[in-house]
Amino acid sequence: MSTKFFENLKPSFSEGFFISGKSFTFALSKFLYFIMKSITIQGTKRESVGKKSTKALRDAEQVPCVVYGGGEPLNFSTEEKSFKNLVYTPDAHTAELVIDGVTIPAVLQDIQFHPITDKILHVDFYQLADDKPVIMEVPVRITGRSKGVVAGGVLRQSFRKLKLKALPANLPDEIVVDVTPLKIGNKLYVGDIKTNNFTFMHPDNAVVVAVKMSRTAMKGGAAMDEEDEVEAEEVKDQSPDVPTTEEKSFEA
Repeated sequence: MSTKFFENLKPSFSEGFFISGKSFTFALSKFLYFIMKSITIQGTKRESVGKKSTKALRDAEQVPCVVYGGGEPLNFSTEEKSFKNLVYTPDAHTAELVIDGVTIPAVLQDIQFHPITDKILHVDFYQLADDKPVIMEVPVRITGRSKGVVAGGVLRQSFRKLKLKALPANLPDEIVVDVTPLKIGNKLYVGDIKTNNFTFMHPDNAVVVAVKMSRTAMKGGAAMDEEDEVEAEEVKDQSPDVPTTEEKSFEA
């Protein structure tokens, strides 16, 4: 196995995070995330940026692109299939733009699709700098089976991706959340996920996942209440008849 594989696996650990729900507080184990992988895109610098040349590029299945953040905007073009692993995936990646032999690290900033064919019409990139934070959306991956779901509850995930701000070297591939300790009624908030390597761009009280009461759980709870009532009635019926004070006085 090549050393490049291990270079991509650069683990970072948080200080742990907590889930608060009603009167309970659960301490979860530290989670592991990996530095975001990069996709290489080969491109050619554009000499002309007019409508006629842009149409000619699209007819040749090329996508007009531009890179900002490095001084003057740099216009280039690349094959549409170059975006397969960058756009058509639930994962988040940075990009290495190789334009006429010059490599530019960047992130996807904006993309335009044709309203009918969904073909890519134009792509904007933003150039990365080692000392300059960047904002990106990173997917959230749920692990474990919550105690609330085992008890009949339903897990609701409010965010499939979380927007965060970090230096390029600290951008994670994904945010992994273990929901095992969550019981019915518990919630995991953005503010519960703590890390020193990046900052979330959401309010702390934004709910990431929650375990809701389901109809099955409600029916199960109602059935248990009925069983308790039946048991109480049976205990009452089986108790010996003890005469009251008035009955004792009358007998005397």
